[in-house]
Amino acid sequence: MRQIFLYILALFFVELISAQNIDINGSVLDSESGIPVPGVNILVKNTSKGTASDFDGEFTLTNLEKGSTLIFSYVGYVTQEIVVYDSQKLNVSLVPDLSTLDEVVVVGYGTQKKSVVTGAISSVKASEIESLPLERVEQVLQGRVSGVFIAADAGQPGSSSTVRVRGVTTL
Repeated sequence: MRQIFLYILALFFVELISAQNIDINGSVLDSESGIPVPGVNILVKNTSKGTASDFDGEFTLTNLEKGSTLIFSYVGYVTQEIVVYDSQKLNVSLVPDLSTLDEVVVVGYGTQKKSVVTGAISSVKASEIESLPLERVEQVLQGRVSGVFIAADAGQPGSSSTVRVRGVTTL
């Protein structure tokens, strides 16, 4: 009889503990355009648990404790924190953060914050070249961008050029 009582008591505690865990699913949208935002990082605060929104902006997190705080972050948007108390469909609207867009640099292998970039990056401003009498893009870049070698294939006006970035062995 005592074993049955302990078994029922154990089942009660297991049910009580699992009743405190919830499942959350939802979608992440841009607040201005209303379109889904793919690749948003969704982390449970103070844990290593998280996920990312899919191509349609949808996400799912399972087995969360009630009262967990979800952190939604994406480059170019204001980070949001939302506390969840019950299983629900969560619709999150991310607000664009226009002040940090100047701090992002697009490189050949993704995007990075400007302060993190340590490689060679060159830029040519429109104000530097708008008064130049040049017809082709490679003529504009020639001599103005470090690490780029540009050579005309022929001496005729309008002829194509060879552009090499960082050496002869590149394409």
